[in-house]
Parts: sequence; structure tokens; C-alpha cells
Amino acid sequence: MSEKEIKDTIREVYTAIAETIPQKQEHNEDEDLSDSCLGGCGGDCGGGCSCGGAFDPIEAARQLGYADEDLEAIPRESVLGLGCGNPVTLASLKPGETVLDLGSGGGIDVFLASRKVGLSGKVIGVDINEAMIKRSIEAAAEYGYTNTAFKLGEIETLPIDDDSVDVIISNCVINLSLDKSRVFHEAYRVLKSGGRLVVSDMVTVGGLPEDVRKNVEAWASCISGAEEKNDYLSKIADAGFTNVKIIQDTAYESDYENLNEKIHSISVEARK
Repeated sequence: MSEKEIKDTIREVYTAIAETIPQKQEHNEDEDLSDSCLGGCGGDCGGGCSCGGAFDPIEAARQLGYADEDLEAIPRESVLGLGCGNPVTLASLKPGETVLDLGSGGGIDVFLASRKVGLSGKVIGVDINEAMIKRSIEAAAEYGYTNTAFKLGEIETLPIDDDSVDVIISNCVINLSLDKSRVFHEAYRVLKSGGRLVVSDMVTVGGLPEDVRKNVEAWASCISGAEEKNDYLSKIADAGFTNVKIIQDTAYESDYENLNEKIHSISVEARK
């Protein structure tokens, strides 16, 4: 399994998600919003559905901890049911802050954060997937968001200036990276002194079977690329961050055989 295979598969999976889930979603309890689970983070299939069944991104977002009032206040097309936490709620954002979202996807956390920081603040989403960036930019324009920006780029080489953001958030994306150390060094570079990192991600407790590690589809499902929990925390500290601490830790139910209790969803806070 080559690095190119992994990256190509991740792009294909998330392009399919961006292009398959309708941009004009009218939530209906009985409506199939896609033909099947597409393999995104969260329950291995996009946030809490069983593979092969109908996937409702709104219900998936609820299961991840997003409140109905928040989901109703942002563009519906930004809600794709991806992720493994709710970093915006945990980040205690303040008016006027500049926020960076690593792997912003459809833009759900960018739009939620924009409401927290207000017109005096700014929220930037960076994503490697062109279809996701296009979807987010179109939603921002349609709904008149003036304090958001979306940039195409890799989280290992952020298109962001040094010492320019107050808060970095990310929701179940860093595990997809093949160079997590580089991601955390980049995060440290762009944060202002005193800035904070609040990320939700998938990690492992104990090793994964070799066949899972080599499964390219499991990479796109946020499983194969998950770091061992202590190693993940060490890489954050090695990048220069201090006060690294887990603020939420939940064992994740996995559709992969014999992985229950080995996959955890964690939310981590750290300071520069």
C-alpha cells in the first residue's frame, strides 16, 4: 500500500461524499439522503450509521454532539455527518479571534465558529479536497458569510502565515495524515504565542492487526491511520505545545472485527 494509493483513496471517498449528499437538504426522518454510507469518519461510515443503510447527515451530526439549534443556524449543506467530536464547543471561542480549521470538509465547524467569533473575528478552513472547498465557498457566498475563508491546501504544509491565528480546531482529520508530526509542527508555526489547539480525532489503544493497517479503505474510514494514543499526545508535545491534555475520551464502536475498545475518539487541548 503506497502513499499515493492512500491519498488517492482518501480524495476519492471524500469527493464522493461532497458530490453525493445533496447541497439543498430538507431534513426528513424517512428520507434517504444517499444511497449508502460512503466511508467517512465516525462509526467508520460517516458519523453513526450502519453500512448499507440510509445515511442521514443531520442525525449523524446529532450523534456527534451537535445541538439542533446550532445545526439550524448554519447552512444545511455544510452538515455532512463527518467527524468524531465537536471541537467548536470545546474551544471556548471568543469574539474577535482568528480560528483555523484543519480539514474543514463541508464547513460545518467553520460556520459554527464564525458565529462565536463574530464579525470582528475570522475563521479559515483548509482542506485538500477541491469538491469540499467548492461546496463550502458556495455555501458561504449564498448565506452571506463575510468572516469566513476556505483555502485548498494540505494540513502538512498550511497556506497560512506564521503566528497568525488564535485557535486551531480539527475534527477527525489529522488521523488521515501520513505525517502527523509535520501537521502538529505546522499548527505550532501558524499559532500566535498563547494560542490554543483543540482537536477531536481517532486514536488506538493497543496495536491494530496488520491486515487493518494495510487496508486502504480503512485509512479513508479513519481507522488504519489512527495513531496510538500516547504517541499522538507525544507528537503534539514534540512540536512545542505545552499543557497537552485529553478533555474527552470515548471508546468507539467499530464495524471492523475485533477492534472494539481499541479505537477511541479523543478531544485534546494544548497551548503554544
